[in-house]
Amino acid sequence: MPLAAPRSTAAHSTAAHYTADYLRLKGLAEKGNANAQHSLGFMYFNGQGIEQSYAQALHWYGLAAAQGLEHAQYNLGVMCQKGQGVPQDFAQAAHWYQQAAEQGYAAAQYNLGWLYAKGQGLAQDSGLAMLWFSRAAEQGDAGAQNNLGMMYDNGKGVPQDFVQAIAWYRKAAEQGYARAQFNLGLRYDNGQGVRQDRQQATAWMRKAAEQGYAPAQFNLALRYENGDVLPQDSRQAIAWYRRAAEQGHASSQFNLGLIYDNGQGVPCDKQAALEWYVKAAGLGHAAAQHNLGLHHEHGAHDYAQAQAFYRQAAEQGFPAAQYQLGLLYEHGQGMPADAQEAIFWYRKAADQGHVRAQFDLGLRYEHGQGVPPDLSLALEWYRRAAEHDYAPAQYMQGVLHDRDDGPAPDSQQACACYCRAAAQGHSLAQFALGLRHDNGQDVPQDYAAAWDWYALAARQGHARAQFNLGLMAASGQGSPLDLQQAYIWLSMAVAAGVAGAEKSLRQTAARMRETDLARVREQLAAIAG
Repeated sequence: MPLAAPRSTAAHSTAAHYTADYLRLKGLAEKGNANAQHSLGFMYFNGQGIEQSYAQALHWYGLAAAQGLEHAQYNLGVMCQKGQGVPQDFAQAAHWYQQAAEQGYAAAQYNLGWLYAKGQGLAQDSGLAMLWFSRAAEQGDAGAQNNLGMMYDNGKGVPQDFVQAIAWYRKAAEQGYARAQFNLGLRYDNGQGVRQDRQQATAWMRKAAEQGYAPAQFNLALRYENGDVLPQDSRQAIAWYRRAAEQGHASSQFNLGLIYDNGQGVPCDKQAALEWYVKAAGLGHAAAQHNLGLHHEHGAHDYAQAQAFYRQAAEQGFPAAQYQLGLLYEHGQGMPADAQEAIFWYRKAADQGHVRAQFDLGLRYEHGQGVPPDLSLALEWYRRAAEHDYAPAQYMQGVLHDRDDGPAPDSQQACACYCRAAAQGHSLAQFALGLRHDNGQDVPQDYAAAWDWYALAARQGHARAQFNLGLMAASGQGSPLDLQQAYIWLSMAVAAGVAGAEKSLRQTAARMRETDLARVREQLAAIAG
């Protein structure tokens, strides 16, 4: 959470545009009246009754500041900090804030604390930032109270103390300071420094949201979207996202894009989704940049644009975009094919836990694509992907453990890997387990179990499993002898081009009665039709 920003010149209560006031103040100012000099400077700063002029404002503020008037010192500090009428100069801003702050001027104490916190114009010093925020906070300055809370929250300038953070947030929040209301809501949400109370959290978030604080509006929208604490309400979610999005809140813009993309609570509108993605992407939102890349790759088939958006997100460390960029380099889409660059981006994504990137790196090390072959590294990447319950990686991990020439031959471990993948419906793993039970490899020979595993794989179109089921049905292994069933499975294997399947099919047909053969052929024709 960033500190609240320093303040600009405060609004003036005097009514504007009265020439008589200007003449009266000018007369007093020229006689050396500091308050009049300050007021005249303010009129020039805001163009009240006279032509706006930063130069004249600086002149009259300077005269008043030289006499020690803290209001003028503060306003000079603001102009130096903002670069209004003078080149931006944080050191000079700090100088004027210091003079006003030492006189007890709360707004100057606040801004001086902010400069110390950020190290602008003077050496960064959390302790001195804490000191000046404290002095302003003790005068009731809500912004300083909030920032003091954040210093305690983050342990900057003081030991981390959530209880103290809560106390200062509450002081500011009860004054209606939106940022503090939001911060207090966050602490009630996670139970840091206070007993967790998500209803209370939501109440403070709403107070901040209703004042227009975009992060609170976003948080409230999330609650409505997910039915979290609040009843699920897509309309309310969209309304709060929109209010934040229109203030330039990138995550709200992105979420609105997702809502329109998926038609959640609104009719699906791809154009509206793109418009919100573009806005969020323009603010550097990596997920929005990634989604624009997907649109250009798979929708518009503009690979050059796709890679440009992927690259923006990838360079921010977004793993999905890094993986997609790797794929474009691998296939030469939008840029010349470059196996080394593909590997570079796969590795970036894989190191962050991107499962597909980890798996693909395993494949490339296994087969020497873009890297020297290295079965040990292949196994390591498969293992990392497998830990995320990625079935293809679990299967390939098993395959490498099954290899006598592999980096870590271990038939039992291979079997365990196949079991994990098979339980997720991976047909190759199911077939591998069928073979193990069929041949009694690492498990007791069990034709019934083999049949069951083959059947699972065969129903997913695994041709060798279909062939093996046909042979087993024809011989009564693992299930009662059933020539019609055998004929069906063998026919499927023949269609898939399995070697030996056609011969076995003819042999099975020769053993069948003509009526049974005709019936099963009708069944197959119906399936094919």
